[in-house]
Formats: sequence, C-alpha cells, structure tokens
Amino acid sequence: MSKMAIIYWSSTGNTEAMANAVYEAAKEVNSDVTLFNVSDISSSDATSYDTIVLGCPAMGAEELEEGEFEPFFSDLESSLGGKNVGLFGSYGWGDGEWMRLWTDRVSSAGAKLVIDEGVIANETPDDDALEQCRQLGKTAASL
Repeated sequence: MSKMAIIYWSSTGNTEAMANAVYEAAKEVNSDVTLFNVSDISSSDATSYDTIVLGCPAMGAEELEEGEFEPFFSDLESSLGGKNVGLFGSYGWGDGEWMRLWTDRVSSAGAKLVIDEGVIANETPDDDALEQCRQLGKTAASL
C-alpha cells in the first residue's frame, strides 16, 4: 500500500462530504492516508504521495474551481506521471463534462486512474454517490 493524499475544494459542503466518505473508507484499508483542503497543501508537497485522490465540483461552464483548485491542479498536472489518481466531485447542472475533461487531463499526464471515470454527484451526494466514494477510497488505499 502506498502513501495516499485526498485533496479537495468545496464551497457548499457537497464535495467535502464526498471527501470525508473517501477518507473514512480509505483509512479502513491503509493507515497512511491524509485528508487536505486544497488550501492546506502545495502542489510540490502533493507530489510526495504515490496515490492522490482529488475532489472538485464543477463551476462556471463545467470547469474546475478557478481561484484555488485549477491553479493547484495545473501546477501538479505535469508531475502526475506514474501516480495513481482518483477523481470525484459534485455538480449542479450539465452532464458531468467537467469530469470527463478532467479524467482526460489526468490520463494525458501519464497517471493511472484508480477508476476509469470519476465519481460524480448531482448536488448533495446521495447514498449511492457516497457508496461510490467509499469504494473509490478503498480501491485507492489498497494500491
């Protein structure tokens, strides 16, 4: 099992609830898991983790949050080669295009996606979305 970070940004608490579900399940499998709000970790510190699970809601026209998360991810992106990366987030409109674009960026950077598609929840995560987050956490923590 590898050293794992869960890094998220949340405005309404929806993505934070998802991050907590990922974290709680991951800790059942691997004790070396740390949960960060994106403002509490630098992209260079994030590169010290073998497995990185990232959470960000869709903002604007289905984009990553532009004030903190997108700059963080843009800095991290070129260092993702060979790392295990999982993605999750919530959205309130659209069809999840931001997640498809994000998974493409992660794959193009040479990372290994923990699951082929990120976990998404429309607005407040329901029981199914939280279960998918728990599965993401367990799968990522076992790598």
